[in-house]
Amino acid sequence: MGMDQCHIVAKRKFSCQHKMNLSWFLPLLFLCLGAFPFGHGKNVSSRPAVVNIGALFTFDSTIGRVAKIAIEEAVKDVNLNSSILQGTQLVVAMQNSNCSGFLGMVEALQFMEKNIIAIIGPQSSVVAHIVSHVANELQVPLLSFAATDPTLSSLQFPFFVRTVQSDLYQMTAVAEIVNHYGWKDVIAIFIDDDYGRNGISALGDKLAEKRCKISYKVPIPPGSGVSRSAILDLLVKVALMESRVIVLHVNPDSGFMVFKVAQYLGMMGNGFVWIATDWLSSVLDSAFRLPSDTMQSMQGVLVLRQHTPDSDRKRAFASRWAKLTSGSLGLSSYGLYAYDSVWLVAHAIDAFFKEGGIISFSNDSRIKNVEGGQLHLEAMSIFDGGNILLKNIMRSNLVGLTGPIRFNSDRSLVLPSFDIINVIGTGIRQIGYWSNYSGLSTVPPEALYARPPNHSSANQQLYAVIWPGETLMIPRGWVFPNNGKQLKIGVPNRVSYREFVSQVRGTEMFKGFCIDVFVAAVNLLPYAVPYQFIPFGNGHENPSYTELVNMITTGLFDAAVGDIAIVTNRTRIVDFTQPYAASGLVVVAPFKKLNTGAWAFLRPFNGLMWTVTAVLFIVVGIVVWILEHRINDEFRGPPKRQFITIIWFSLSTMFFAHRENTVSTLGRLVLIIWLFVVLIINSSYTASLTSILTVQQLSSPIKGIETLKSSDEPIGYQVGSFAEHYLTQELGITGSRLVALGSPEAYAKALQDGPGKGGVAAIVDERPYIELFLSTQCKFRVVGQEFTKSGWGFAFPRDSPLAIDMSTAILQLSENGDLQRIHDKWLMRSACSMEGAELESDQLHLKSFWGLFLICGIACFLALLIYFFQIMNKFPRSASPDAVSGSTGDFRSGRLRRFLSLIDEKSDQSNKRRKMGRSLSENERNKEWESNPQSSQTEMTSRNVINSVY
Repeated sequence: MGMDQCHIVAKRKFSCQHKMNLSWFLPLLFLCLGAFPFGHGKNVSSRPAVVNIGALFTFDSTIGRVAKIAIEEAVKDVNLNSSILQGTQLVVAMQNSNCSGFLGMVEALQFMEKNIIAIIGPQSSVVAHIVSHVANELQVPLLSFAATDPTLSSLQFPFFVRTVQSDLYQMTAVAEIVNHYGWKDVIAIFIDDDYGRNGISALGDKLAEKRCKISYKVPIPPGSGVSRSAILDLLVKVALMESRVIVLHVNPDSGFMVFKVAQYLGMMGNGFVWIATDWLSSVLDSAFRLPSDTMQSMQGVLVLRQHTPDSDRKRAFASRWAKLTSGSLGLSSYGLYAYDSVWLVAHAIDAFFKEGGIISFSNDSRIKNVEGGQLHLEAMSIFDGGNILLKNIMRSNLVGLTGPIRFNSDRSLVLPSFDIINVIGTGIRQIGYWSNYSGLSTVPPEALYARPPNHSSANQQLYAVIWPGETLMIPRGWVFPNNGKQLKIGVPNRVSYREFVSQVRGTEMFKGFCIDVFVAAVNLLPYAVPYQFIPFGNGHENPSYTELVNMITTGLFDAAVGDIAIVTNRTRIVDFTQPYAASGLVVVAPFKKLNTGAWAFLRPFNGLMWTVTAVLFIVVGIVVWILEHRINDEFRGPPKRQFITIIWFSLSTMFFAHRENTVSTLGRLVLIIWLFVVLIINSSYTASLTSILTVQQLSSPIKGIETLKSSDEPIGYQVGSFAEHYLTQELGITGSRLVALGSPEAYAKALQDGPGKGGVAAIVDERPYIELFLSTQCKFRVVGQEFTKSGWGFAFPRDSPLAIDMSTAILQLSENGDLQRIHDKWLMRSACSMEGAELESDQLHLKSFWGLFLICGIACFLALLIYFFQIMNKFPRSASPDAVSGSTGDFRSGRLRRFLSLIDEKSDQSNKRRKMGRSLSENERNKEWESNPQSSQTEMTSRNVINSVY
């Protein structure tokens, strides 16, 4: 466990207060094990009758009392099992370290005089640090069932083997609990030794991975001499802190005193969260019954406990334990780990013998040559088979009372997990589990190992907790510190647009739209927020808002209130509240009135649109003429008449007034699509022309931000605004084109002067400022669209819980209408008389209709393609024998003439029409010739002309 929880009898010769100082221990160790050559050795037979191991822990401690019985029972079980050690008796020699590093070292040295080949323990992390040096030099494996300090690494201490879970995993579980409930800051109270300091250091690392932190650390002096008054002084400081989440990583003596003093100070009530590490669960499990006042002082505390899977062997041992102790001593998880440690050593020794290992020791001549003194260090021996035995321990793969006993590459036990329990009434209630495999769950970890690991937030679950104060409501985890300090809130000392925020002259008070919103939001919080406004800026020009936000990260300000835009580079360093005002960059420019004029009817379309539309009218007329010419008499006749028909048909479709009927399927398809295109064009033209003729038009050479980007004219911006950074860094506009302006009057003058007189072509600023500016300046207008989307918010430090509560308050202001009322109070202005006028809207361009034109073009192309395939299919059947028998040149010209003739000639539509044609009498045909002799003559003449040309 790494806890130095030692209930030591006061009259002991050595107490826990006599801890060894490493500053004099290391020189002593160097003298004992100096750089001298090794001497001779002594051997024991390969299968001795007895194998000696040691056990080093504090007998009269919470863990030690349980461990002593567990180790004795484990040795009995090993010796009764004939399959282990095969007749060799395992003997354990126990030594009481009394929670002292010095005594632990002395007793470890004494073990080395007895041919000890392994040591179970030590229990304390402090003792483990010291004894591990001895184990390294004498090559004796050290198996600790309770030293949980994460810095006891295998690199520094290769012969140290931890047979319990490291505090690294326990602190990971604590960090995930903190993150699960949405807390950000914790206070750590810890024992000021290796166990406490290194455990809290691991907690800080794990909290940082969750974007949480330890806001305050409270070390408690080690030993049993800590007074109540000292604890009282420490907890008074804790009570003045902001965080209400307290992690308690101590030993039982100081831990229970902390709880009692906290109860006395009212720190075990509503709003507080106490998380105790497994020092408390070891007491709760092993103690038969704690005093009622002790239990009363711990109500609502969350406790972690090393998880051991339920099994038949575990239940049988628990029943056996109850008989052994007659119910006077409970079985904690550390007792189970101590039991399994003995079995782990026994299996490793058995494997050592099976591999032909011989227990032999070598005297170290370096120690032998040390003269003087009465320490008899020459009696200590080095275990020659230590490395082999250590390898066998690390290769172990067995199942004990605590579950699988295997080690990973880091020499830690596999599948670390913890129980999470809640102290309620006179007992405890389990609310869930934590495992390194799947995080928090209400299902035992061993049931999850068959599934894929899942650390998603939706999968992290715990049962309901009864928190301190007997409430089921999850505590917020923080309050404003009750230390008399006020929040230092930076406020921009604006020179212009003082309606948003301004300092009342001669006072430290501020007023304005932003200030009223902040005050209204603070008043909605369920707790008091003491604060003071601190002006930021010289009062002669608007300050830089980026610098104001940076002051929060340096700690000069606790927050910033004002018209602060929420932009990307600022959100990287601070947290913003919910936006309380919409914002975004817009372009404002001067304008001129645009009269309609005699040619206003041409303005709805630009030149390219007119051209493409006219061409498409003609193309569609030609396509329909080609598709209808062979089968439709209305598209036949003399060339002049056909040309006029094409032009008339094309233009008449504009008004849906065409009188020619289409007969072919392809022609009708093309015409339907074209009429739909014409409908859209007519509607768009009518709407645009109506707007031009009925609404007063305002014209500006600046159409929006794109116009400014493509030009080289100067651009104005407000001093201190983020617009400068956006224009230069995001849009790539050179800084030499930007002109800083500090007031609405400077805006108006710069726009009126224009680039020719040292002014600007346009101004880029946030919409709220521009709206206020245009409410009194009617000579300018916003051009183009708002090209950024953002808002204004209040800035707080990263992960500040106040930012979340303020966001909730701002939403309440928006829902109940107070936010709009504050806006109307400060920013409502009478509009200009020309508010109904509009800047000249963009003409209709080809890009708005190219999709329609493309569909029409594709339809025409496909119709012509199908039509020509049909003609080519008829062409071979129409070839005359005379054309085939001619020369090659005549053959080609004949085919071309025949093809054109086939296109031009009239075709019947069906067999019915051909039969009806054959039934026409010669007289009727003659009447037709007589009624229109000129047309017939013209048709014959045109055919002769074509034949003569080709």
